[in-house]
Amino acid sequence: MTVSTVSSMDHGVVSVSVVVFHPNQQLLARTFDSLAKAGAALVSARPDLSICLFLVDNGGMPDVRDNLAVLSQAGIGSTVLSGQGNVGYGRGHNRAIEQVASRYHLVLNPDVDLEPGALLEAIEFMDAHPDAGLLTPAIVDDEGQLQYLCRQFPTIIDLFVRGFLPRAARRPFQARLARYEMRAQINERDTLWDPPIVSGCFMLFRTDVLKKLMGFDARYFLYFEDYDLSLRTHDVARVVYAPAVRVLHHGGGASRKGMAHIRMFAASAFKFYNRFGWKWL
Repeated sequence: MTVSTVSSMDHGVVSVSVVVFHPNQQLLARTFDSLAKAGAALVSARPDLSICLFLVDNGGMPDVRDNLAVLSQAGIGSTVLSGQGNVGYGRGHNRAIEQVASRYHLVLNPDVDLEPGALLEAIEFMDAHPDAGLLTPAIVDDEGQLQYLCRQFPTIIDLFVRGFLPRAARRPFQARLARYEMRAQINERDTLWDPPIVSGCFMLFRTDVLKKLMGFDARYFLYFEDYDLSLRTHDVARVVYAPAVRVLHHGGGASRKGMAHIRMFAASAFKFYNRFGWKWL
């Protein structure tokens, strides 16, 4: 099914892909509202640019006509891609990535709120730094606290402690976790070049870089596809953490989502380590 299709074959376009699977309707509406505000601010300051959204329905998408109307009023066109079933997070985004030939492409989660100036700050930064192929923002939680989502290459112990131990039991591992989460380098003021791994909740790519990488590795159904794509990006372009760009992320970890997510997490971790090498300690 296609709704209000727009052409992305234009290097004045910023394309955005959002993949949904039985999403929280309230959070999705907030994401769209914030995208509309951030998009309007971008286009107002940069009339040479336009924005198009590719909404990929992996199943269970609610009625989003009102949400898409809000985007349309902000000048953001939309295309809905559906009918493929639940093909996974990465393959869902790849459906959009295969179709775009934009200047920049934003991979965005349906539980992320953009600050009104986020897109403008991000595009201006990328325009000013042509060696940057992937930008990640400062990501805060519902309390406004910085989430440390830039990562070093993870050890098995890092993943277990970070993902599955209760907070009280993590105390003996605080130094390990601080290293893994790059707490000494990441803050809300300083730009950091080339963090090894960045979060998939907001990944702004130069589209030609993303095309060269052929998008996400389809072997990951859920989890670790952003780790994989981050590491591969370093082979062709620079990655940058730009805290002037700010978003709010409502997401939670696999262990808080039940046994099915724990199994998917473990399966994806196995594929990740088989590809990039096992590191236990």
